[in-house]
Amino acid sequence: MGSKWFTGGVSAAQRGRIRFDFQFEGVRYRPTIRRPPSESNLRRARERLESIKRQIEVGTFSFAEEFPDYRYLRRLTGAAAVRTCNQVIDEYLAHCHSRFARQDFAFATYSSYRRLLNSVWRPALGKQLFHQVHYSSLVRIADSRAWNKKTYNNAISIVRRAFDFGYRDHPEHFNPARGLRCARLKKNDRPKIDPFSIQDAETVIDAIHRRWGEAQGNYDEFRFFTGLRPSEEVALTVCDVDLTHGTISINKARVAGVDRSFTKTGEDRVVLLCPRARVVLERQLRLRAQLERAGQVDHPDVFCQESGARLCNLQYPQLRWRETLKALPIRYRRPYCARHTSVSWNLMLGTNPLWVAKQHGHSIATMLRFYAAWAEGAVESDVEAIRRAMGVERATSRSGAPIHERSELIPLPFVIREYTSQRTAV
Repeated sequence: MGSKWFTGGVSAAQRGRIRFDFQFEGVRYRPTIRRPPSESNLRRARERLESIKRQIEVGTFSFAEEFPDYRYLRRLTGAAAVRTCNQVIDEYLAHCHSRFARQDFAFATYSSYRRLLNSVWRPALGKQLFHQVHYSSLVRIADSRAWNKKTYNNAISIVRRAFDFGYRDHPEHFNPARGLRCARLKKNDRPKIDPFSIQDAETVIDAIHRRWGEAQGNYDEFRFFTGLRPSEEVALTVCDVDLTHGTISINKARVAGVDRSFTKTGEDRVVLLCPRARVVLERQLRLRAQLERAGQVDHPDVFCQESGARLCNLQYPQLRWRETLKALPIRYRRPYCARHTSVSWNLMLGTNPLWVAKQHGHSIATMLRFYAAWAEGAVESDVEAIRRAMGVERATSRSGAPIHERSELIPLPFVIREYTSQRTAV
């Protein structure tokens, strides 16, 4: 057909195709498209080539978008190179790891991202070219899994983040993952607050002490009467304990065996121990001192295994918790319910709800939304049993009426009314 000077960089090729001839980043390319080389098609191809050259000049040209069927697409280098989904996932996980290294990302979050991307999205999309992934493919992969709503939403959120990361190099292109929608979580889909009664809690505590010994028993008993998150309790150190004032400082956490210098909410707090919690803590410190004198403790943690070894992760105590409760005539509840129990008990005693929220490290809105119902209709005999278990004495007002020492500040019904009126105003 002659040189580019005569053909305009466009020529007829074999098997009903049209060939383009141009240079990009100093490399000559001759891709083809499936079009009959008629005069009108060649004229349109020349116009298309002129558009390509203008895109190259301004730096917006994408080889993969313009010629997705190019046979050597995977061999391209430089700006013309295209990435597979495997490469984008690797780059995104490396970015997440760097954020974790500078404490801008929780290890549990990074671990969850890596697990879902490697087990769900990489096997289905890994070898596919990133720019060729369609919305329908992503939906089909997500819908093929028998997930509950929360897991489905996690998987959708993670792949959306990875695709957003990959398309930041090409903001002018459409990102198919942006069309993915999470499932709507209704009230019944959220984990329900399921605290223990004081009778069931004492049964569980006694069974754990008898079956696993003092170290494990102290660990689980302490949670019922402080409401610490499991990640906060395993990270509690001797330096955080102030027995003089009966308090502990909560300023760090241990998640998936990795220590971090901040709590789940990012706010430090000081927890005032009730008499029962203080007794448990003193008992644990004496046990720890015995193990330390025997050379079995070489860490600053308060709670440990019976051998003195650290509780590096939550799996060890949780397995024992599960095994104990399954052997008891009590409905099974996960270990986190011990925290729910502590909050509920304090509200049932009439404790100032603002103080309860501060002690347990969550907002007043969260406490009233999920826990307030447990303070209504509390049986007086249960309240008295909780008060005796916690070692809290019944205080009296000047008139002689029984009150809790913190309940006169802001009564729960008043806080509920204030919270409701604020939400209505908003």
